[in-house]
Amino acid sequence: MLLATAIAPHLWSGKLVGAMIITFIVQGVTIGAYAARLAGVQTKRIATSISLFNLFVTSGRLANLFMAFFVGPLSDQAGNAVARLQRDPSAAAAWQHVFDTQLRLIVLAGTAGMIAFALLLPMFTYLFRRGVRSFEARGSIPHSLARLASPAVLADVVRAQRFPSVREILAFDWRALPRQLLIFNTVVMCVYAIGVQASFLASVLDVGVARTAISLSGVINGIGTIAFTLFVDPTSAMITDQAIHGRRSVDEVRSMVFYLSVTAIVGSLLSQAILYPAAVLIEVVARFAAHVHL
Repeated sequence: MLLATAIAPHLWSGKLVGAMIITFIVQGVTIGAYAARLAGVQTKRIATSISLFNLFVTSGRLANLFMAFFVGPLSDQAGNAVARLQRDPSAAAAWQHVFDTQLRLIVLAGTAGMIAFALLLPMFTYLFRRGVRSFEARGSIPHSLARLASPAVLADVVRAQRFPSVREILAFDWRALPRQLLIFNTVVMCVYAIGVQASFLASVLDVGVARTAISLSGVINGIGTIAFTLFVDPTSAMITDQAIHGRRSVDEVRSMVFYLSVTAIVGSLLSQAILYPAAVLIEVVARFAAHVHL
C-alpha cells in the first residue's frame, strides 16, 4: 500500500465553501440581470437598461474567474493524489469521486443562487429603475453605483421587494413567448453552468493532460457566450422593443423575465446530468490535442 493512500480525501473544506459562495452570487446575478429588460420597458430607456444589463452580466463573469482561486487548489490536491496512486486504482477512484462530488456541490450552489435571486426579481427591477434614473441625473455609472452605499437608498431598495402570490405566478403565460427562446436558454445555461467544473474534473480524470483540459474551459464558456448572444439575447431584446412600441404588453415582458429565470434554473439542474459526460469529452479532446503531431 502506497504512503499516499494514508491520506484520505476530505469532502468539505474552506476552499469548497468559498467556491460555493462565489458561484451562488455569480449565478444569482445572472438571474438578477434579467430584470433590466423589464426596467427598460417601464422607464422607456432601453439603451440605458441594456447597458446596466451588460454591466451586471460582465461583472458576474469576471467574478466567476475568481472561483479558480478556490477550485484550482482542490483540483491540484485531487490531481496530485491520483498521480501518486497510479498503482492503487481504487484509492485514485476515491479521490476522483470526492472531487466530482465537490464540483457537483458547487454547481448546486449556483442553482440555489439562481432560485434565491429569482425570488428577488421585484427588488432588482426596482434597483434597475433607480439606476436608470440615477444615471440620467448624474451621467456617470460609477457615481450612480456609489449611491448604493447610502443606507437610505439600500433601505428603499429592500422595501421594494415583494414575493409574488401563486395566482400571480400562474398568470405568467409562456405561450406568449417564442418556444425557441426558452429551449435555447435552457441549453445555454446547462452548458454554461458546468463549463469550468467539467474542465477541472477532466484534469483529474487524466492528470497527464490536466493543463490542456483546464485551458479548454475558456473555449466552452466562449461557445456558451456566443450561443447566448446569437439565440437568447436578440430574441429577448426584440420582445422588449415590441413592448416599447406597443406591440406587446408589459405583462408579456414580465412573463419573459419569469420564464427566462425558470429555464435558467432548469438548465442548471440538468447540468448535473452532463457534468461527467462533458468531463470525459473534454478529457478525450485534451488527450487528442496533447498527442497530435503538427
